[in-house]
Amino acid sequence: MSSIDLSRFNFSGGENSAPIEDLTRLPQEDQQRLVLAGIDVHDTKVSGAFMQLNHADVHCTTRQEGLDLMDIRAALKKFDGLPQYYWKLLDPNKDEITRMAYEHLNGGYFVRARKGVKISQPVQSCMFIKGNAAGQAVHNIVVVEEGAELNILGGCATSQHSNDAAHLGITEYYVEKGGKLTFTMIHNWGDSTTVRPRSAGVVEAGGVFQNNYILLKSVGSLQSYPRIDLNGEGAVATFNSVIVTPTGSYVDSGSAIHLNAPHTRGEIISRTLTTGGTIGAETAKTLDDCVEIITGIVKVVKEINPDAMVICHGGPISQPADAAYIIENVPGIDGFFGATSIERLAAEKKAKEEAEKNRVRDTAPKSVPSFSSLLDQIAQQEQVLKRQAEEAAQKKAESKGSRGGKRGSGRGG
Repeated sequence: MSSIDLSRFNFSGGENSAPIEDLTRLPQEDQQRLVLAGIDVHDTKVSGAFMQLNHADVHCTTRQEGLDLMDIRAALKKFDGLPQYYWKLLDPNKDEITRMAYEHLNGGYFVRARKGVKISQPVQSCMFIKGNAAGQAVHNIVVVEEGAELNILGGCATSQHSNDAAHLGITEYYVEKGGKLTFTMIHNWGDSTTVRPRSAGVVEAGGVFQNNYILLKSVGSLQSYPRIDLNGEGAVATFNSVIVTPTGSYVDSGSAIHLNAPHTRGEIISRTLTTGGTIGAETAKTLDDCVEIITGIVKVVKEINPDAMVICHGGPISQPADAAYIIENVPGIDGFFGATSIERLAAEKKAKEEAEKNRVRDTAPKSVPSFSSLLDQIAQQEQVLKRQAEEAAQKKAESKGSRGGKRGSGRGG
């Protein structure tokens, strides 16, 4: 996706807008736009609510003990710059988006669930843009301390008459030992809105991170690739996304989970549909990227369980030559599953037996066989099975003929 001209957007002004004490007093058309982003201003059961309008924090309330919720600028002042959290997971100089967000901080929120506090009702957060050529650069920090639980419902939207707006969103997630964070984001942008989230998170031992993303309406262009590092034993992360791209929309979306500790697990599920727009992942990994990543996975898995089987699937591994490249360059890889085989692996009754029968074992020659040689081996096995079947059929026919001859002589006697 090509770079964007950020200079055409206004990232300043209105920082001191008057607070909105009662969100139900928002204009009806704005409330309708927010509802489509999952935000119900009439919901009084939420544990906390935060709203950012362009460059100003206009609403912030909490109803739960053990929950910290405030404008990020107020949090930076109150907590001496949040040195353990602020810009620790993302590099401000990574790209033009992070640099702009670093240099023109328009707001965002700091939310923290204190140690051991389990917050059942969601925190409701909203980033709202009104006006033409409005730019919004926010930085959010989410902290779930040890043993705590937090559920955030985030909605982002533009007003009905906003044109050519831009939203730059930095978010850093911290889930401490045994903590659980569920973060659901719903977008309702305009046809000409440029959206550039930049997100990263870390999950410690036994922690759980679940991210749900929903985009059902038009957007000018959106690019997103959140990353979660599972740094503690038994940590788990899940990304679920449902994306529809109508005509005129352009979406480049993906996500990454790094399994950096034993017994960590990750799942990425994407459901995408185009109704005329463009959707793809220009940020996809190359084959060489995959070699490095898979090599690290194989090393960790085999250290934990030498008998474990590691197979590769998906991403840029789309052709036989791609699979051959991975198999030849990743020491210890056990094979490749193509098409829908991987989705059926856990459900097929004899998948494990078949995989064990055909896996590349440690007793094989030290030089990793080429993909073409593996295909030759399979063809040879098929020929052997064919010959065995023919021999069995011939013996069966001979046996029937022999029994038939004995019955005939008996009756003739």
